[in-house]
Amino acid sequence: QVQLVESGGGLVRPGGSLRLSCVGSGFAFSSYTIKWHRQVPGKEREFVAGIIGSLGTTTYADSVKGRFTISRDNAKKTVYLQMNSVKPEDTAVYYCQAPATGSWGQGTQVTVSS
Repeated sequence: QVQLVESGGGLVRPGGSLRLSCVGSGFAFSSYTIKWHRQVPGKEREFVAGIIGSLGTTTYADSVKGRFTISRDNAKKTVYLQMNSVKPEDTAVYYCQAPATGSWGQGTQVTVSS
């Protein structure tokens, strides 16, 4: 059974940092592309960042480029999203996805507020 479990969300002040984790199980994690998305109430879920399994190539939404970094530790079956210089508009529920499996995690809330 494919599972993705996010963690690391919380309350952070503007300009601060947070690191999200996504642990995968039930599939050949190291070979799969993993993506982070986010969603606020009343809006569509939007792509944040992605990392290719075999090459480690990364892509980012323009809104987070230069502030967020996606990385992976295949030995730990974990993908990270390092969020730096966060802004109030980064407030959302963050989800990880393994597109090729059709699976999503349950989400972790990130709130940026002073």
